[in-house]
Amino acid sequence: MDAAYVFRVAFRIEPCDAAIDPDRFETTMEIQAHAPGDDGWLFFRDRLWRGEVGDESSFRRVAADRLGIADSEGIEVVAVDFRELRVDEAYRETLRAAIAADLDRFNADSVDEVVHKYLGSSIHVRDS
Repeated sequence: MDAAYVFRVAFRIEPCDAAIDPDRFETTMEIQAHAPGDDGWLFFRDRLWRGEVGDESSFRRVAADRLGIADSEGIEVVAVDFRELRVDEAYRETLRAAIAADLDRFNADSVDEVVHKYLGSSIHVRDS
């Protein structure tokens, strides 16, 4: 099983003793998704809403930590956009089964409702 959350991250560099142009850069960041049922598998529920980052200011700090720039002076994450949950077929089926086993946790009536509520249409199945 293979899955990753994919984000576009923009950061700005403000050097102390130099001028740079451009001062804003974008990159793609992938965060491996935990297997459904494992600690951390509810990342999508805790961080996403309708295919968007639920609390961007909080998630900018998460992105800075993941990129190793959280304590870097002069570098700031200024934007984070969720792009997709990229999965293989086995992960998708396991995720759907884990959601179905505990729909009350998501305050939903169906797996499709949960997927749409948190991921929008941003789940993409890739060949393994």
